[in-house]
Amino acid sequence: MADCLFCGIVSGSVPGFVVADEPAGFAFLDTRPVFKGHTLVVPREHAVVLADLPTDQLAPYFGLVQRLSVAVEEGLGAGGTFVAMNNKVSQSVAHLHTHVVPRTKGDGLRGFFWPRTRYASDDEAREYAGKISAALRPG
Repeated sequence: MADCLFCGIVSGSVPGFVVADEPAGFAFLDTRPVFKGHTLVVPREHAVVLADLPTDQLAPYFGLVQRLSVAVEEGLGAGGTFVAMNNKVSQSVAHLHTHVVPRTKGDGLRGFFWPRTRYASDDEAREYAGKISAALRPG
């Protein structure tokens, strides 16, 4: 979809810090992460909400989400992950996306209040993307 930010990132016409580029989906760092390493996973083809994702793509897509949750934890030394998806309400970009957020004990995340931070530089963002990519197991 020409005017979709996430479709632009998937196509390469909009820059992003790529974590994974696979047939099952595409993953990149959130530019306003809850915590550094916060990754967004999107289907390659435009879908607005979960109900729009074809049934035959569910298992491969969520398989990638599952693998990324492990990669975020292992690659960043996190204590765990928070995996979430908004459908319509609070969906800042109208393209299906799943948040994979690194967690540590005492990190301050409470409920659904998501304080945002920024990467100090593009180099720091690339470093985080690289750590997660390196920990991503083949699908």
